[in-house]
Amino acid sequence: AIIRGLTAEVEEGMTYTGTIKKIMPFGLFVEVLPGKEGLCHISEYDRKRIEDLAEFVKEGEQITVKVLEINDRGQVRLSRKALL
Repeated sequence: AIIRGLTAEVEEGMTYTGTIKKIMPFGLFVEVLPGKEGLCHISEYDRKRIEDLAEFVKEGEQITVKVLEINDRGQVRLSRKALL
């Protein structure tokens, strides 16, 4: 299972439970697969407006997110709101 995780690719439309790696004013960086991170923008965290994500989550916590898009530069856009 570990080897599969290292070679697995993140897929658009899929749901992953990942680890919050960094909390920024604009969103969360979440590792969805080993070595594969994406950004959950603050506007994609909840249906209601959030001022400070640090009030709701901490680095190292698990979070379930959906992959909205992978752009041509390989950047992964995530959403928690899409699963609510």
